Amino acid sequence: MAYSYEPHHFEDFVVGKEFQSVGRTVTEADFMMHSALSGDWTELHTNKEYAEDTQFGKRIAHGPMTFVQSTGFVYRSGIVERTAIAFLGMNYMDLPNPVFIGDTLEQTMVVTGQKELSTRDDAGLVTLEVEMTKQDGTVVLEGDMKFLIKTKAGDQ
Repeated sequence: MAYSYEPHHFEDFVVGKEFQSVGRTVTEADFMMHSALSGDWTELHTNKEYAEDTQFGKRIAHGPMTFVQSTGFVYRSGIVERTAIAFLGMNYMDLPNPVFIGDTLEQTMVVTGQKELSTRDDAGLVTLEVEMTKQDGTVVLEGDMKFLIKTKAGDQ
């Protein structure tokens, strides 16, 4: 399976089409940068001694950081490069397992929806079902992402 894709216009997203991201290892710097940007310095994410006494036994990634990694995988794949007009949200997102420093993440993305919009002829709605896993296959995020994507006519 290819890991780098050409940009896709609305018409190119066919229900059932699957994309696979490259992998990425989570680092200490990721934790610190997310804390600095978000202002979330919760000890479960930033205090090694505190986190060792929790059910996880060590620091875990912020839930929003895991989500941001997921959106990053979509954009890094190239499929929405210069064709995405907007990320419109999610109907659901689950974070069933924690992410730790040193985990290597990757993501599968499957087109589950492609809808023309009566209010626009330059773009349509594309829904991607995403599943992010870590190196041992454990699912750490699943959900559906909705994007407003340019049509070929709208890109001229």
